[in-house]
Amino acid sequence: MMAVPFRRTSKMKKRLRRTHFKLRVPGMVECPNCGEMKLAHRVCKVCGTYKGKDVVNK
Repeated sequence: MMAVPFRRTSKMKKRLRRTHFKLRVPGMVECPNCGEMKLAHRVCKVCGTYKGKDVVNK
């Protein structure tokens, strides 16, 4: 047998609980080498550089 709530959860309590349940926008920054938008702390997909060094085209 499963536990069943004694009272129904109101709409307000349900919505208050779900206020933190949302999608987040990833942190995007401009690549200093080529100027394209990229994810922070990751290699640029366009030019292949990270922290000013060419890491993909070696």
